[in-house]
Amino acid sequence: MHSAFVSYIYLFLAIVFLVMLARKIKISYPIVLVLGGLMLSYIPSLSKIEIDPELIFLIFLPPLLYEAAWETSWKEFWKWRRVITSFAFIIVIVTSCVIAYCSHLLIPGFSLALGFLLGGIISPPDAISATTVMKDVKVPKRVVSIVEGESLMNDASSLVVFRFALIAVETGMSIWTKAITSFCLVIVMGIVVGLVIALIFYAIHRWLPTTPITDIVLTFVTPYVMYSVAEQFHFSGVLAVVSGGLFLSHHQHRILSHLSRIQGLNVWSTVCFVLNGLVFLLIGLQLPVIVAEFTGAELRDAIRYSVVISVVLIVSRIACTFGASVFTVFISRFITTADAHPGWKGPLILGWAGMRGVVSLAAALSIPLVLPNGLPFPHRNLILFITFAVILITLVFQGLTLPLIIKWVNMEDRDHTMSEEEQDKMLRKETAKLSLALLTDKYTVEANENGYLSSLKSKLEVEIADLSKVHESEHEEKLELHLGHRYQHVYREVIEKQRTFLHEMNKKAELDEEIIRKHLSLLDLEEEKLRRRFEES
Repeated sequence: MHSAFVSYIYLFLAIVFLVMLARKIKISYPIVLVLGGLMLSYIPSLSKIEIDPELIFLIFLPPLLYEAAWETSWKEFWKWRRVITSFAFIIVIVTSCVIAYCSHLLIPGFSLALGFLLGGIISPPDAISATTVMKDVKVPKRVVSIVEGESLMNDASSLVVFRFALIAVETGMSIWTKAITSFCLVIVMGIVVGLVIALIFYAIHRWLPTTPITDIVLTFVTPYVMYSVAEQFHFSGVLAVVSGGLFLSHHQHRILSHLSRIQGLNVWSTVCFVLNGLVFLLIGLQLPVIVAEFTGAELRDAIRYSVVISVVLIVSRIACTFGASVFTVFISRFITTADAHPGWKGPLILGWAGMRGVVSLAAALSIPLVLPNGLPFPHRNLILFITFAVILITLVFQGLTLPLIIKWVNMEDRDHTMSEEEQDKMLRKETAKLSLALLTDKYTVEANENGYLSSLKSKLEVEIADLSKVHESEHEEKLELHLGHRYQHVYREVIEKQRTFLHEMNKKAELDEEIIRKHLSLLDLEEEKLRRRFEES
């Protein structure tokens, strides 16, 4: 137990250093983590790290899916719902079928049920890998929204395929007729369970006397409850977490205080960073263990199978995205669609953004070692090897080339007439005008007599005047940029001076350190506001 704990501490350190390396060389961190895991696997103490396959889904999936649901924009999700649905269900099922028949024909002794099992494992793309690449490249918001929305839903459809294929392998019976009839029930009831539990936690947050700490604890409990209850009734735990997460995220302003949101965001981002990093590192760590199970000839065959299946997987996804684009053009004649002419650029980017990751790894590792009759699970090591190889190939090859594809197609953003900077300034100006109007109309007398309100009114007037400026020349723009940078520099120096003063005051025995910490936290928030203002403008 002690050695295992120490090994995980080393893994966490490795995750931090590898992510810093990825930022330094400007490569998506999942790629660096996988390659780093491969190198760390040659350290004896780390190569022996294993996770119980039965706990893979329960430990990793609920919090990662829940966090992704909270980060997803419901407005964008609903706008692109038809595209997301077709990607998440139709394309995943088509991909699973293609992989099933391809592997059945390619690999000797590989049954069709095993083919569907493999197809269910490797069919869902991983949004974390794609979005981390897209953060460093200019890409239209619609592409990111579709990738994020697809990743939330495709996990459910692929895991349903995986579940029924696993039953077929274990029982040796064809259950596909039953699978087709049960598919909708599993999905619909998974959503229902998620929403019901979300309503329960909504009531707890809304009407019980919670604190920021209890709110954060409840947000961590929520996805596990959703997932475990849904799976207990053999419904989709993934969709339960996704649907419930989307609902609570949409209503977070009603159920969480501002402090709960600020603290919760920091805690969740840290925990999910560690979980994601651990999963990608495990991919690299486990691959040599799988390779050791093969002889020389078997390994060559396994590599050949993996390369062929990876190519088929990439090509089939691109073909499906272009097929979805053609179908959208056709169906837009009869119904209203978000974009009647999607073109070829978006489908190409979406097709190439099909890197595999967390869900595929979790599904592969959850395959039992033996069948119910006590016999070894057929081709388990081969399925694991192909899964690891597909993740590695798609992460490294597609992950490194996706920025080049995005830059090459140079897709314009047709959804927003204003740039992000213009939207930011417009919103700041309008909210300031709204606030000033409230003070002027409702609190006229108090705004003149109350010093605090008078200062607030003056601040709002200055902000509106500043945001209303029209640049008349390039020289004026450069001058304002220079003044803004000087303001940022001086204000940071002021904040640092205040921070130093507070630390000095903290040495006095008569002052309460909690009060000092409170003021230090306020300075941190002020510095973050300053950074965001000038980073976005």
